[in-house]
Amino acid sequence: MEVLEAIKGRRSVRRFKGEAVPREVILELLEAVRWAPSWANTQCWEVIVVAEPEKKAALAETLTPGNPAKEAMTKAPWVVVFLGQKGKAGFYGGRPLTSKGDWLMFDVALAVQNLCLAAHARGLGTVIVGAFEAERAAEVLGVPDDREVVVMLPLGVPAGQPSAPRRKEVEDFTHWGCWGKG
Repeated sequence: MEVLEAIKGRRSVRRFKGEAVPREVILELLEAVRWAPSWANTQCWEVIVVAEPEKKAALAETLTPGNPAKEAMTKAPWVVVFLGQKGKAGFYGGRPLTSKGDWLMFDVALAVQNLCLAAHARGLGTVIVGAFEAERAAEVLGVPDDREVVVMLPLGVPAGQPSAPRRKEVEDFTHWGCWGKG
């Protein structure tokens, strides 16, 4: 699968078949995470891969009320939880180098996108879940205070392919040379 084809074809999948996904496939997808770019190659992401039904149910309970991914959290064979190491990306000598502060959200997002695209290329589906109580999820997983739970991804064989949402045209978000120049 070509890269642009994978980017255009990936969807947020919230319904999964009951099919198992072998651990070897998960390891292959984690290889895609390994090669994500990061601030000064700090690679501040860490991943917790969850398959135990009771733990997935506990993580589903951390989602905000009405979150459409709640069922996916329990039905998908795997939930991949991405953490960011605080104070690492975007820092030098213990101090942030930019006005953006901790760069962990950006770096973790790059790793998440790599996994999502690799999963799609393998015929698997994911949905990036961000609306949840991160502190509760950290408690469920025993995450130390110097890490932050950033996103959770149910991962499995899709039960159908969602249609593509409408996208902005390139000229609707591109400025040339300075803001306001189309």
